Amino acid sequence: MDDFTKFPNGMPNGALPGSGKRGKQPSRSEVERAVATLIRWTGDDPERQGLADTPARVTRAFEEWFSGYGEDPEQLLQRTFEEVAGYDEMVLLRNIRFVSHCEHHMAPITGRVHIGYLPRNRVVGISKLIRVVEVFARRLQIQERLTAEIANTLDRVLQPHGVAVVVEGTHGCMTSRGVNRAEATLVTSRMLGVFRDRHDTRQEFLAAVELGGGKGLE
Repeated sequence: MDDFTKFPNGMPNGALPGSGKRGKQPSRSEVERAVATLIRWTGDDPERQGLADTPARVTRAFEEWFSGYGEDPEQLLQRTFEEVAGYDEMVLLRNIRFVSHCEHHMAPITGRVHIGYLPRNRVVGISKLIRVVEVFARRLQIQERLTAEIANTLDRVLQPHGVAVVVEGTHGCMTSRGVNRAEATLVTSRMLGVFRDRHDTRQEFLAAVELGGGKGLE
């Protein structure tokens, strides 16, 4: 079939800036032809043996890399648990590995996300936190927006006392082109509620994710 059948609602359907101006979705055969055109543009022959199946492979890879457009992150958080025996301390999940792609060069962004929240009356399964990261990461992104989307969604759906998100990312557009700085890591953060208002709560989170006591994230 020519359509992107792996996506529940078509690919893509996420509410990103400009998403209402996409027009008719290209067919699979159109995408494969576009990849073949790019191969020819590089100076190679898309019909040679080693590249003959590359357009189809790239199309399948795009389906996986950008599958986040076909999922609703808020829906993932609907099932919560209220029987927590009065637990009212921070919930922290560190080192959530992610792979995304920058919207400027479509180069990989790889790194890890740290999430903390202070529950009000309910908690969510930890796997759901990972899935929220994956949904937003599997879209064309900039790291700043990725950070804000994760934090804002958790805050809006769970309505905790506060949410903290820190993202550490290495960007392929810097490591493989341009300035060619493989050692450069971008750190972004979003603090909401008590994590923004209370210095000690914010510092507790930053110390727990081992970011040097929060230097540069005040």
